[in-house]
Amino acid sequence: MLPHFRRLVSIILLLAISSTLTFAQPFRCTSTATCDALVDYVSPNDTTLSAINTLFQVKNLLSILGANKLPLSTPSNFPVAAKRTIKIPFPCICNNLTGISNRQPNYTVVPGDYLYHIAAEVFAGLVTVQQIQEVNNIANASLISVGQKLWIPLPCSCDDVDGQKVLHYGYVVPAGSSVEGIAQQYNTSRDTLLRLNNLTSPNDLKADAILDVPLRACSSEVRNTSQDYPLLVPNGTYVFTANNCVRCNCEAANNWILQCESSSLINSSCRPVQCEGQENFYLGNTSFSGCNRRTCAYAGYNLQNILTTLDLQSTCPASSSIGLQGSRWNFLLISIHVMLICLPFLKRVAIFLM
Repeated sequence: MLPHFRRLVSIILLLAISSTLTFAQPFRCTSTATCDALVDYVSPNDTTLSAINTLFQVKNLLSILGANKLPLSTPSNFPVAAKRTIKIPFPCICNNLTGISNRQPNYTVVPGDYLYHIAAEVFAGLVTVQQIQEVNNIANASLISVGQKLWIPLPCSCDDVDGQKVLHYGYVVPAGSSVEGIAQQYNTSRDTLLRLNNLTSPNDLKADAILDVPLRACSSEVRNTSQDYPLLVPNGTYVFTANNCVRCNCEAANNWILQCESSSLINSSCRPVQCEGQENFYLGNTSFSGCNRRTCAYAGYNLQNILTTLDLQSTCPASSSIGLQGSRWNFLLISIHVMLICLPFLKRVAIFLM
């Protein structure tokens, strides 16, 4: 009787899914490229960064630290309290006009598991039962086996937004939020959020919805032939790239320009990267000559080398066209004034000569 009862409970729960997991909506994705993405994970219970890293199969803990701007000294057993939000970085791919995580994470079914529990509780509602069924070709949601590997399709996108490359962020909406407030917080517009998320009105925003938020990335010199192109690093985050030998940081306060440096301090296999054609000038170094600045900028990497380029920028104050026009008017007015003063004298001279 017990197996039949558990199966009945599973069926009842599955019938309720449409009303309890409506916030896990897919993101539109039409790009042919793969990309990196972010999604919020609101931990349902007390856990650690290491456990979250393992659950989502993030390539290394550094990626989670950078996405959440946590210090490099943060230990893997760092406690994460229940209901705390941790940003999860993961690879994204487009599939039938929908963005989903690229073949990861993979969850192994344990005794007592059922799809609703996996979707709603283990992965905190980031996916629905139907989405798990679809990508894993599961015809009967109540029939899964212990030890079975399930691909968990996290929502994401690789599409450009308004002609710009962005990092798509699956933002779990806190209660009391507004579209305008979210747009202001993440440097986008209300209309963009409404369009991307198929919202007719700001009033359609629901708490716990997973909102597609396009994050502006710092501009960089990374070449389109680099293995990490496009390197999209949003404001307030950092990433490690080039086999963890380079650390890049994005801050809006730095004019939205990506700041990269060698990470040899944390990786003994990495060496300081010298700027191409420059002696004793290394990746991340900056020097000034008058009001001109030169920086050894990161340009990407290949199988053999880390690439750099010399970025030259002028900080000299530009001449103001308005100021030049003002000077010309002043000169003209002074000239007229002088002529008016001299006019009586010129008349006397003319009379005398006649």
